[in-house]
Amino acid sequence: MNKVKITVLKTTLDRELAAEYGVEGLGPCPMLREGQVFYADYAKPEGLCDEAWKAIYQYVFALAHGAGEGLFYYGDWIRTPGVAICSCNDGLRPVIFKLEATQETSQIDYTPVR
Repeated sequence: MNKVKITVLKTTLDRELAAEYGVEGLGPCPMLREGQVFYADYAKPEGLCDEAWKAIYQYVFALAHGAGEGLFYYGDWIRTPGVAICSCNDGLRPVIFKLEATQETSQIDYTPVR
């Protein structure tokens, strides 16, 4: 299992939907900023939003286990091997992530609870 680099590409706001459904003054995600980088393997990286992790972890897991050696989804999604572009599940202000497979081997740096 290798680490996966997670980069925040963009924080967005759908102004039309936010005007109709959002609270007054709603803006882009306040938890993450463009250019922020995390590394993931066995668990959610410190500082990454729990909801974002739930939306992207399956892609992180696939890349960490070698799915990055080929193209995702039969080559009809991302043209670069070892890369996935994903977003969190916030319908008003989604955050867009770039996930990249690395060659850095993961090391468990905690004691699992049994």
